[in-house]
Amino acid sequence: MKTKQKPKFSQLIEKVKNYKFIHISMYVMLAAVIFVSLYSNVKPETIDVELFTYSDQTIIAPTQADDTYETDNKRQEAYDAVEDEYVLRKDYVVNRVEVITSIFDFVKETNKEAADEIKLQNENVTEGEEAYSISADEKLKRLKDKLTSDIREKIPDDAFRALLDSSDNELAIAKDSIITAVNRVMSDEIPLQKQDEAKDLVEEDLKSSTLRADLSNAAVQLGRYAVIANYVFDLDATEEKKQQAYDDVKEVQIKQGQILVEEGGYISRDIYRKLDLVGLLDNQLALKPFAGLMLIILLIIATLIYYFEAPDKPSERKNHSLILYVLIFSITILLIKIISFFQEIDYSNVGYLVPVAMGAMLIKLLLHERLAILTSIIFAVCGSIIFNEGVTGTFNFTIGVYFLFGSIAGVLFLNEQNVRSRILQTGLFVALINILIITSILLMQNGSYSNIELGSYFIMALASGLVSSVLTIGFMPFFETGFGILSTMKLIELSNPNHPLLRKILTETPGTYHHSVMVANLSEAACEAIGANGLLARVGAYYHDIGKTKRPQYFIENQMNIENPHDKLSPQLSKNVIISHVSDGAELLRRHKMPKEFVDIAEQHHGTTLLKFFYHKAKQNHPDIYEEEFRYPGPKPQTKEIAIISIADSVEAAVRSMSSPTPDKIEKLIRGIITDRLQDHQLNECDLTLRELDIIAKSFSETLKGIFHSRIEYPEISKQKVKQA
Repeated sequence: MKTKQKPKFSQLIEKVKNYKFIHISMYVMLAAVIFVSLYSNVKPETIDVELFTYSDQTIIAPTQADDTYETDNKRQEAYDAVEDEYVLRKDYVVNRVEVITSIFDFVKETNKEAADEIKLQNENVTEGEEAYSISADEKLKRLKDKLTSDIREKIPDDAFRALLDSSDNELAIAKDSIITAVNRVMSDEIPLQKQDEAKDLVEEDLKSSTLRADLSNAAVQLGRYAVIANYVFDLDATEEKKQQAYDDVKEVQIKQGQILVEEGGYISRDIYRKLDLVGLLDNQLALKPFAGLMLIILLIIATLIYYFEAPDKPSERKNHSLILYVLIFSITILLIKIISFFQEIDYSNVGYLVPVAMGAMLIKLLLHERLAILTSIIFAVCGSIIFNEGVTGTFNFTIGVYFLFGSIAGVLFLNEQNVRSRILQTGLFVALINILIITSILLMQNGSYSNIELGSYFIMALASGLVSSVLTIGFMPFFETGFGILSTMKLIELSNPNHPLLRKILTETPGTYHHSVMVANLSEAACEAIGANGLLARVGAYYHDIGKTKRPQYFIENQMNIENPHDKLSPQLSKNVIISHVSDGAELLRRHKMPKEFVDIAEQHHGTTLLKFFYHKAKQNHPDIYEEEFRYPGPKPQTKEIAIISIADSVEAAVRSMSSPTPDKIEKLIRGIITDRLQDHQLNECDLTLRELDIIAKSFSETLKGIFHSRIEYPEISKQKVKQA
């Protein structure tokens, strides 16, 4: 057993490897096609300019960039432009008044201390001794020791002597005069540059007082000292305002699409720096567009992998579908790219001429509608990048919307009856949608267009739709033949009664032809009821018994007024003749290069069922005969459509042989045949469910009831009436 399993396992591993290699190769090829088509449209443009020269073209920024140098300059300008902040310090007048008050207090204190000391000393002086006294210089010295160095330096000694020589009443008057004058002057703003003017005002006030001359002079000195600038520089407020102005300056950006220099403009250092920032002088920024494009490609490929690698499809079918998809996609993208080259002749709207709907329509016809809609979105994205010449930004959203609506319109308008006339109608519908989209775009842009421009737009939109349908019809036969695809349109063509093989069945085996039509009706209705391919079942049923044309007289439906030849043959020989129609039919279909699906239907529609009539007839003479000798060679039905045709084939023959069919008898017969097929394991290799078999039985019953309905019995016309007529 091990020696037999090993080569099978090796073949399986090899098959898996080949499957993976094919798919990886297709995905890599698809990514390469997209990259080659799009990279030139996202790669940063470089220009050849020199500093301090004149530009020979108008240069537009291809991307957005932050101008940090200009931003820093503008922020510094805003910072420096802010004026210094000043504040009126009302507490200064209080402080200066306190200083004046303190000076007068120290004067009084010094005088009192001197008086107390003299009094104390003179109490102990005897007669004849000289009285104790303190000199004016000594009192001045004592006073200055109590004062700060600033006061000592800025107020002359004469002022202090005048104060020390004054009485308390005079000092009080002088102090009040000084404080009043200082309060009045310092109640207003006194900037530093007007400080001397304020001091002069104090001096004028004090000179007009009634104080004696030396005390008035002292008051002036104290008043001038007390007055200082109270409108001072506020460092914190100034710095906060400067910082606010600095922060309010927005980041200077070079906008995408911004004109950096007009044709003939001078390339200054500032312009040259901006050209460098947006990457027009070298390829330093080429990595970013490359990375962005690769991400888009990866997303596209990942989406397609998710679709094609679904586990519900056989590997061989996946291979054919993926290769076909890559081929259609590549042709469409390359067609878009080729037409985009005409942008270089200053005709940027040539994208409206691209027959992009062709790719979506081919995918819908040959693969699947859902995949066609997905691909329409991909075409729109790729097209908006390819046709980005002369627009601001990487994507031309106008052409992207145009491609998207045109492609989806082509997909949705196609239906199951995809004959050539329908494809041409679809092209007209796509052209109409294209014209409507262009009209809506022009209206939203609110531009002014001449009649010639409008006419050119509409002509290109019309041509795009018509060319899409013509190319679709032109490519269809090549793809169908090259990939062995049985499309809806191909099925419709093969269902034509004038097809050579169908005419062969009709002329050589009319009974078989009628039987095939009945089986086709039953099969199509049942397939559509469970969601299978009804058209494939119908057309395949037309050809399922093509092998009977080799020996038509050996099949009962073709025995019209002739003796049954099986009456003269042994059961074994009759069995061989009947069974051979399966292999004969498959061979005939292959010889005429008919689709593989039809060959499978011819080979599998009897599965491995038993020829009961000839088996039981043979068993009467040879009781030990094996049942396997009277079974069809198979294989068993592999798809839902073939299984339904197989059941319909037996049902039609059985109902046709009934003497007086009624609805109840027909339904009972159908369910009996289905039960027999289940018990005989004929449906094990297809994925029909019991629920679907119940739906199939009901569909067969409804169809056959419409055929074998009861009819009105007309009374016979007497011969006498006929003669009279």
